Amino acid sequence: MKRKAGLVISAVALTGMLLAGCGGKSNSDASSSPSASNSPSASPSASASAPASQAASGGKVEIFSWWTGAGEEAGLKGLIQLFSGKHPEIEVINAAVAGGAGTNAKAVLASRMQGGDPPDAFQVHGGAELNTGWVAADKVIDVNDLYESEGWKDKFPKDLIDLVSKDGKAYSVPVNIHRGNVIFYNKKIFDDNGLKAPTTFDEFFKVADALKAKGITPLALGDKEPWTATMVFENVLLGELGPDDYKKLWNNQLPFDDAKVKKSLETFKKMLGYINQDHAARNWQDAAQLVAKGEAAMNIMGDWAKGYFTTDLKLEANKDFGWVPTPNTTGMFMVITDTFAIPKGAKNESNAKEWLKVLGSVEGQDVFNPLKGSIPARIDADKSKYDVYGQQTIEDFKTAKLAPSMAHGSAAPEGFTTQANQAINIFVTNGDVDQALKALKAAQSSSIQ
Repeated sequence: MKRKAGLVISAVALTGMLLAGCGGKSNSDASSSPSASNSPSASPSASASAPASQAASGGKVEIFSWWTGAGEEAGLKGLIQLFSGKHPEIEVINAAVAGGAGTNAKAVLASRMQGGDPPDAFQVHGGAELNTGWVAADKVIDVNDLYESEGWKDKFPKDLIDLVSKDGKAYSVPVNIHRGNVIFYNKKIFDDNGLKAPTTFDEFFKVADALKAKGITPLALGDKEPWTATMVFENVLLGELGPDDYKKLWNNQLPFDDAKVKKSLETFKKMLGYINQDHAARNWQDAAQLVAKGEAAMNIMGDWAKGYFTTDLKLEANKDFGWVPTPNTTGMFMVITDTFAIPKGAKNESNAKEWLKVLGSVEGQDVFNPLKGSIPARIDADKSKYDVYGQQTIEDFKTAKLAPSMAHGSAAPEGFTTQANQAINIFVTNGDVDQALKALKAAQSSSIQ
C-alpha cells in the first residue's frame, strides 16, 4: 500500500494520565457516556461469556475497553463470541467501562495499573497514547513474538506498525482503522433542498446558510464531553494547514500561535454559529441522532458514527445518509486506530496473547469492523464483507495522505490533549481566539518535546 508515513510520535517519558492516577483526564474514540464505577468488575457491562466449568481448565482473560455503546459494543461481543468458539476453555471477562471516548475507562485503567491490578489486555490508541504513555513508562510487554508467529509484519501497513512500535518493538495489535475527517449528512434533507454535500469551507458556509434560512440546523454537535468539539477543530486545522504543516505541529516545527492556526480558530468559530443550541447537553450519539432523524443536516464525527447509523439505527449507507471528507481534506485521512496491549504483570498473559491473535486475524477483523463502522487494519481482509462506505474507505486509505488525530491520542501526548480539550471547551463558550491561541501554545510548549 502506497502512503507517506509522517505519523509523528512525540517522545515523553510519562503521560499526565500515569502521573495523575485516577484523575479522569482522558480523550479518544467513541462510546456512551453514563458514569462508571471505580471498579471495572462492578460495572454493569462487566460479564463472563463462557461457563465456569469451561474456565476451570483454561483459566480466564480479562479484556478492558470502553466499548459499551453503539456499534462498538456489538463489535466487541462479536469478537468475544469468536474467541470463545476457538477457546471454550477460557472464560472471558468483559471489563468494559462506560464513558464517552474512554473518559472514565482511562482513569480506572491508570488506577488499576498503578495499584498492581492490571487487566490481561487493554484498549489503547496507536500513536502517542501508547508510545509516550504506556511504553515509555515500561508498563506493557512487547509482542514481537506474535508479529513473527502470526506473520503480521506484511499483513498490516508499515505506517500502522510504526504507530504501535517503539525502538523497533511492537507493543500492541491494531484491530481497526477509523477515519476522523468525515461529514455525515442526511440525504433527504440535502435532496429535498437541492443541495450538494460541501467539500470546501466556502461550500460548507454556503450550504449552512441555505439550511439555516430554511429553519434547519446545519451542523449537529454533542460536546457534553469536550473531545467532540476538539475533533471538529482538528479537522479545521487539517483543512486550513494541509497535512504537511499539520504534522509540523507535533514536532515543534510549527508553533500553535502561527497565523494559520489563528485562521483555523476563526473558521472554527464561524462554524460554531451553525450548531444546535443544546450541544452542551448532548453526547456524540445524540448529535448523530439529530442527523438520522432529520432534525439536523450534518455531523462531523469519526466513522464510528457510521457504525452507529447502520448497526444501531438500522440506516442504509448511501440511501439514508451520505458522507464526504471534511472541508478541504479530500485526499487526506485523519487516522485513528484501536489496538490492544498486554500489561506487565498480567495474571493471564498467555491467554491474553490468544486474544490478541484473534484480534489480529482476518476473521477477527472482519467480524468486528463491519459492526464498528471502521475498516480492517489488515491489508488482506475480505472487502466483500463491508458496505459501500467501508469499501470506499478501504480504497481511500490506500492512497490518502495520513494525519494523526489530536483528539484521539495519535498525534501528541495525553498531557497536551487534556489541555487542548480544556482550551477548546472554553473557546466554544467564549469564542476568544487570542486566549485559545495562548492556551494551545502553552500546551505545546509544556507537552511536546
